[in-house]
Amino acid sequence: MNTSPMSAFAVGIEPAASADDAELVTGLAELVNGVYQLAEAGLWVDGARRTSPAYIADLIRRGEIATARAGDRVVGAIQVQRLDDDTAMFGMLAADPAHRGLGIGRALVGFAERWAVDRGGLAMELELLVPTTWSHPSKEFLRDWYTRIGYREVRRGGLQEAYPELAPLLATTCVLVVYRKDLAGGAAGGTARG
Repeated sequence: MNTSPMSAFAVGIEPAASADDAELVTGLAELVNGVYQLAEAGLWVDGARRTSPAYIADLIRRGEIATARAGDRVVGAIQVQRLDDDTAMFGMLAADPAHRGLGIGRALVGFAERWAVDRGGLAMELELLVPTTWSHPSKEFLRDWYTRIGYREVRRGGLQEAYPELAPLLATTCVLVVYRKDLAGGAAGGTARG
């Protein structure tokens, strides 16, 4: 794990053995679901959940979950995965609301970018679910933040095509916006103040 110079937290891939730690896995699912419940308010039908402990455990076993820890407490998480030889993707970015403003999100994205570069990645992508008929403050903030740290919109599509199991849970019409950042120039690590 790398210790962030911004504050006293460390970021690293969660060890595969953590998938068997029910308390940790449940806590990670609750963190992600809690953050997304606020950040995506109005996008989903009541009671919809972003993830489950079983899904988090599966991602941990595959080496696709990185966590930010302050001591032994998890204060943030992000999913990382390779899409192909040149491109990686991150998702489920979540920082504990009690620890906002400490650079946890920035550190997690920077870790994801370095993770991609270390595996030969030339680009990083992310997906942002955005309502089509109204402006969501959280989505506007994220669009601006991702743009400041070098991400550019490359395509739009429906949730149905990418995640057909989630589409029926939408409470409003949304588009899935894909952003991409070139990592080939050694830009991984992020420099924005988000």
